[in-house]
Amino acid sequence: MSLRIKAVVDKFVQELKEALDADIQDRIMKEREMQSYIQEREREVAEREAAWKAELSRREMEKENLEKEKSVLMGTASNQDNQDGALEITVSGEKYRCLRFAKAKK
Repeated sequence: MSLRIKAVVDKFVQELKEALDADIQDRIMKEREMQSYIQEREREVAEREAAWKAELSRREMEKENLEKEKSVLMGTASNQDNQDGALEITVSGEKYRCLRFAKAKK
């Protein structure tokens, strides 16, 4: 009788070990899948961040160029005070004189 009980207990222990091993393997696979999923999401976020930074940099450069262009366009021109008919242009506080100029044709 004790051999039968021992055989039943041994069989139960063996089945329990197999079930635990299967559960451990399942958890390991799920953990790997989760890590793979996390890495994929992190890669996607990094790509979006790099694209966003590139767009931001492009816009900042565009803004700087527009500011430079604006400063050039903010100059003033006048020939009213000049008896010699010279065109006087002031850009960024610096005055320029043009003795000969032609008006734009319409």
